[in-house]
Amino acid sequence: MRMSDFSQRFLFDDSDIRGELVRLEESYRHVLAKHPYPQPVAQLLGELLAAAALLVDTLKFDGLLVLQARSAGAVPLVMVECSSRGELRGIARYEAERIDAGAGLPELMPEGVLAMTIDPDKGQRYQGIVSLDGATLAECLSSYFATSEQLPTRFWLCADGQRARGLLLQQLPADRLKDPQDREASWQHVATLAGTLTTEELLSLDNETLLHRLYHEDPLRLFEPRALEFRCSCSRERSANALISLGQADAELLLQEHAGQVVIDCQFCNQRYAFDAADVGQLFAGGGSETPSHTRH
Repeated sequence: MRMSDFSQRFLFDDSDIRGELVRLEESYRHVLAKHPYPQPVAQLLGELLAAAALLVDTLKFDGLLVLQARSAGAVPLVMVECSSRGELRGIARYEAERIDAGAGLPELMPEGVLAMTIDPDKGQRYQGIVSLDGATLAECLSSYFATSEQLPTRFWLCADGQRARGLLLQQLPADRLKDPQDREASWQHVATLAGTLTTEELLSLDNETLLHRLYHEDPLRLFEPRALEFRCSCSRERSANALISLGQADAELLLQEHAGQVVIDCQFCNQRYAFDAADVGQLFAGGGSETPSHTRH
């Protein structure tokens, strides 16, 4: 059976360079089905989903990666999460009347910033800030890695509302090539060839064909794909914990203000979790989040 959503690693045999390819179809369409996104916003959201999937494999940690872009423009927020298990979700906020059909990143998110948060299952959280001052999201991410102390890394991202694709190249610590000039020449060679890719090629070609077209003279190994999928991390228990964090008095006040029922909506998947007075009473009595009444939630 053909896998529609996956990441796939490859490694150049004669140089210290690795790569990653990401294909998203079902998970991308699942994200877009939750809200009526204009095409430019859908494209940006797809590119950020692909970027998150690429970064999770590059960073190699157990936990959650969150990419959150903010601006004062027509798109004030785009947020994507990808877990180390390959579970994706995403959302965007936008002002439809301010979005032109051909708008790109500079028009959608002027003076924007992207916060990249790594939230490991064990250990401390880490956050990096990326300025969205480039022509594309891929250019902004590539610039961030070029100016940081991390390994040189380049991104190519595209999406069309049906498919989202991503390509990442990263230079590894010196092993096969020790001479700095040889390392730089090898890096420039591989990156320059990747730069010849068209959007249509990246969107439509399978990984084997794409890599052969670019690097048929460079021996490389393509590893087994890793599945990706849309999965929302919301739950009734997490919603209940949000109510508990308010305190009993405020939770009961919310009940009064909302005719005896508090409804918590997940913005990522549109799932609704409802809590009535019996539910709230049970929560603060330590009885858990499962509904004690016959009311269906």
